[in-house]
Amino acid sequence: MSWNVDNRAQTAAGSVAWGSAGDGQPLVLAHGWPWSSFSWHRVIPALSPFYKVHWFDMPGYGRSDKTAGQPTSLDVQGAVFAEMLSVWGLASPLVCAHDFGGAVTLRAHLLHGCDFDSLLLMNVVALSPWGSAFFDHVGRHRDAFTGLPPHIHAAVVEAYIKGALVNDLDSDDLAALVAPWLGAEGQASFYSQFAQADDRYTDEIADRFGDIRCPVTVIWGEDDPWIPVDRGRTLATRLPGSGFSTLSGVGHMPQLEAPDTLLHLLASLPDDFPKVEGH
Repeated sequence: MSWNVDNRAQTAAGSVAWGSAGDGQPLVLAHGWPWSSFSWHRVIPALSPFYKVHWFDMPGYGRSDKTAGQPTSLDVQGAVFAEMLSVWGLASPLVCAHDFGGAVTLRAHLLHGCDFDSLLLMNVVALSPWGSAFFDHVGRHRDAFTGLPPHIHAAVVEAYIKGALVNDLDSDDLAALVAPWLGAEGQASFYSQFAQADDRYTDEIADRFGDIRCPVTVIWGEDDPWIPVDRGRTLATRLPGSGFSTLSGVGHMPQLEAPDTLLHLLASLPDDFPKVEGH
């Protein structure tokens, strides 16, 4: 019951790589930027004995299509998330979202009519403003970065990923996160994501948080270098009836930095993930 992306689905934004494991109540995992569904590989084995777990690489990410001029902004990703629920035949799954997967799943729910049994948001992009000074700089000078020599680009990607962390990752995990962004296709796609980032895609849904139709839990690695924990607290106050929990000593990537700590927290939640108590 391990991570894989052995399946393909054709979407409006290109061919998408996806995988699934387990049996039981459906659970969908939504990754963020600059990650891929691989970011969930350490928690999938613990979840799959209790859930039918689904995951996919969003268009422009991981092993999904990366093509020149491909639209991969948050509006596109929200629509593709809705498409993938149809591919899987899921009417109201549990959903766990990380980073900009938060905005993606919220858009799918609020703008595309997707129903969720419950929604867990972890260190998510959901409120403006978002993006660092480096993020803004790259977005304004994409062509200069697209032309970097491959070894310098690889160093930029690795440094960028490490900037999200407060705990060291296994070297193989780090290499697997960097790998999809290497080569001419990966390098072009990496910088394209910066250029397509736009606060309006979160502003569009922020005033509709009161329309959420499912229970929501917000959890946060409280030492997140990218999105401060106070942003998570603010988000929780904007989501009716949501719960809020933190993970001490954890940065932006709980599922890779501290998977066992994350699973313990999930086990303690009263309704969302009650069957991982063995962790």
